[in-house]
Amino acid sequence: MDFSESYRFSGPQPAYSPDGRFVANCVEYRLVIREVETLQVVQLYSCIDKIQQLEWCPNSRYVLCALWQRATVQVWSVSDPDWTCKISEGDAGVAHARWSPDGLHVLVVADFQIRVTVWSLVHRTAIYVKGPKWPQAGLAFSPDGALMALAERHDCKDYVSLFRCHDWQPAAHFQVATADLADLAFSPDGACLAVWDSPLTYRLLVFSAQGEPLAEYSAYSDALGIKSVAWSPSGQVLALGSFDQEARLLNHVDWQPLAALGHMPSITGPAGVVVYREVEDHSTDSAGSRSRYVVCELPARVQSQKVPVDKPNPRVGVGHMAFSTDCQYVTTRNDNMPNALWVWDVARMELASVLLQVGAVRDVQWDPHHPRCVVATGSSRIYIWSPDGASCVHIPLQSFQAHSVSWNTDGAALILADKDAFCCAYLGSSIS
Repeated sequence: MDFSESYRFSGPQPAYSPDGRFVANCVEYRLVIREVETLQVVQLYSCIDKIQQLEWCPNSRYVLCALWQRATVQVWSVSDPDWTCKISEGDAGVAHARWSPDGLHVLVVADFQIRVTVWSLVHRTAIYVKGPKWPQAGLAFSPDGALMALAERHDCKDYVSLFRCHDWQPAAHFQVATADLADLAFSPDGACLAVWDSPLTYRLLVFSAQGEPLAEYSAYSDALGIKSVAWSPSGQVLALGSFDQEARLLNHVDWQPLAALGHMPSITGPAGVVVYREVEDHSTDSAGSRSRYVVCELPARVQSQKVPVDKPNPRVGVGHMAFSTDCQYVTTRNDNMPNALWVWDVARMELASVLLQVGAVRDVQWDPHHPRCVVATGSSRIYIWSPDGASCVHIPLQSFQAHSVSWNTDGAALILADKDAFCCAYLGSSIS
């Protein structure tokens, strides 16, 4: 694996363009666009204030920069430095901004969720949608870009509105039986919409793309409920991470559990599970300590933290879940076992591997083309897991600690981000 030198950034995380050709990062009020292979600067733009949000257009032609303190969104062109766009929301403010799937509209959520404004970059017109429930959550597009689902709150009741994206007119509006709707997400095939409640109530609702109710699921009551949700890429499995330290995999036919994946402090099986424990080596003089994996014999102990019962937002339960691109595996992290990453075999519905890290697992990202994932723990190393094995990769940069990772669309490069610097790592498809 080859590494670039490090580059400074501030604010939002650096991001690859959807076509994989460019990487964008922010430095205070400046937007820097680099070519992926050489990391040479191809465009440099100055915004009117510090950049707090960065997002690539789906067609990779433009970059959106949100300046919350100025209630302004600025849009820049990758190829034409003379083309500019500035959206000012004035007293309404800007809480969040995002692209529409066609890349021709910018959606801006005002402060206090007063409205969503749909700005057309082609016609320079605006369409207003009142009453979004959340600034970031509660808004999702169907995979084909034809529909937008928006969560709303009126008279202490939750609703979902479906809008046609070609004219932004309502297609459906219906009440949902949630006590406090937390978020929603379309299935990858666009056939249905999942809606779930806040952690205070364990409730999942499934609707068709036309807004017709299909199913309701609740694993238990009178306890903290859903903490994380993830669709499998095929749309055939919906994973629910819960505060009871289990991940439940629901099937797409009757929306009942195929399996409940528990996170026990002692790993005793199945027979084929491989448990890797990271062991540090402090004898080297290079930048940062090195480490390696050793395979543990069963039973293997997993370090667990005591959960305080007198504090809000307890660090307990399954807070991370992600499926591999081929749907063969799903990774989970139980937040009161922060140093362990669990890898499950979806076909067998059993544990395939566990990575026991020295530091807490901060980020996990699957390769977009192969069944392998990269793990960051805020150390001078990244970790790669595949069905063939696991490895520790030292980052040869002084004082660099990887807190987050992101893949390029071709699966051949990674962005590794520290708190105020990033670098790129280049690897081939044969690396495991």
